[in-house]
Amino acid sequence: MATADTASAHSHALPVQPRPASSPADGPPADPPSGTLIGSVQRAMRLLECVAGHRYGAPAKQLARETGLALPTAYHLLRTLVHEGYLRRDKGLFFLGEAAERLSGSAAQQKRRTALTDALAGLSEVIGVPVYYARYRAGEIDVVCVADTPSAPAVEEWTDFRGTAHAHAVGQCLLAQLDEDARLDHLGRHPVRPITRYTVRDAHTLLKRLERLGCDEPVTEHQEYALGTVCGAIPLTVGDMAATLAVSLPVHQADRLLPAVRQLRSEAGRLMGTLSLSISM
Repeated sequence: MATADTASAHSHALPVQPRPASSPADGPPADPPSGTLIGSVQRAMRLLECVAGHRYGAPAKQLARETGLALPTAYHLLRTLVHEGYLRRDKGLFFLGEAAERLSGSAAQQKRRTALTDALAGLSEVIGVPVYYARYRAGEIDVVCVADTPSAPAVEEWTDFRGTAHAHAVGQCLLAQLDEDARLDHLGRHPVRPITRYTVRDAHTLLKRLERLGCDEPVTEHQEYALGTVCGAIPLTVGDMAATLAVSLPVHQADRLLPAVRQLRSEAGRLMGTLSLSISM
């Protein structure tokens, strides 16, 4: 249901001359020579950090003084950073630009995703089953995060998870939280179709099932999405979005499904603060 891309980098070190050990008395390392690329990068980063510390902006002379840079050097780097979008200049003052703010936003988003992943991993270990967190966003099923273990693996997304909401507990739980028009719109774009011999056969039957469920009832399904797997989901509201936490088990452990769903529901309240971080993800 979810995949994680991993990347590895390999480098071959070139032989270098040993450097003499330094001691605290030596003081901070000297700046690289002014003509080197790394020296320019370090000075540019120093200016960015300095600008970030001035909420209401700062003039070039002040930035040069606070960073210890010569004024001509500071002017040159500031102009370059403005040109590249990392800074902006307004009435002689320098502020962080859109490019720098995007970098900050990316770091914050990664921090939120890590917090969510860790929280779901802890819940998965407590219950002993894979745990899924999904939401209904912009008219589609969005599986945000999945936590599983080698001994309790997640269900393989063997057919488009977004287009088969009628066939799995996650999708049915999210559809149950929508109003009638939103459900019909979704099924108009993603028609009900057989996935396994257990899948609900038509939209009319599915809609009747969803009406019986109500918007705040747990949902379970048995082998409707994947043969050999049973799933359960509980409804949540995160911000103004319909959301759900779900679990899955192999069919030979189907007797564990309802206890796992009940435990999931009892633990969900502790996660709401973390889940709310996903609104901006």
